[in-house]
Amino acid sequence: MADVPVLLVHGFASSFERNWREPGWVDLLEEEGRRVLAVDLLGHGESEKPTDPNAYASLEASVIEAMPSRGQVDAVGFSLGAQLLLRVASSSPERFRRLVVAGVGENIFVRSDPESSAKAIESGLPVEGDHEATRAFVRFATAPGNHPAALAACMRRPGLPLTEDDLSNVRVPVLVVLGDRDFVGPADRLLKALPDARLTSLAGADHFGTPKDFRFVDAALGFLRD
Repeated sequence: MADVPVLLVHGFASSFERNWREPGWVDLLEEEGRRVLAVDLLGHGESEKPTDPNAYASLEASVIEAMPSRGQVDAVGFSLGAQLLLRVASSSPERFRRLVVAGVGENIFVRSDPESSAKAIESGLPVEGDHEATRAFVRFATAPGNHPAALAACMRRPGLPLTEDDLSNVRVPVLVVLGDRDFVGPADRLLKALPDARLTSLAGADHFGTPKDFRFVDAALGFLRD
């Protein structure tokens, strides 16, 4: 399937460089003869960084704009990137040949109040009792190239969670990759909602270690070869 490009969509507070190039994904795909399509989501990496939450209302537009104007792609997404890929595929499944989504599970069906996490990202000061994800995002927000106010705005973006009805439209083969220590799990409801899905579980892996876990890389590359 060397003629089908591979779109890589990063997670929240990351970028194409940090999520995919640095861990070696790009080199491995190119060694297999695959053309890699890069995207930095709005508010991330080299993209514009507005601080109005409404600017992020259609965040999946960043994904759509990175896709070719015609033909299919294979796509790999992590966390926020995986959620956005599922949203795009639910409305345009014909644009995808295969999907790999990692770091998503039960969480995609829930839209929790983002305000405490957004405030922590803005201030750089998580408070006692904050979720491990919030503490991690506060650290990531200070990485070179990141803009805490833009990331906070992205977290506050308006929108609804995905539903089973949405996911029933994703009529392409999907590989779900999830660490058994990932706080977003379990993946049962997601797997049941998708028409054609399989699970690769990573024993001992947590959420933020998943992109660099070679078992994820190996499973994804094998799935995209089929």
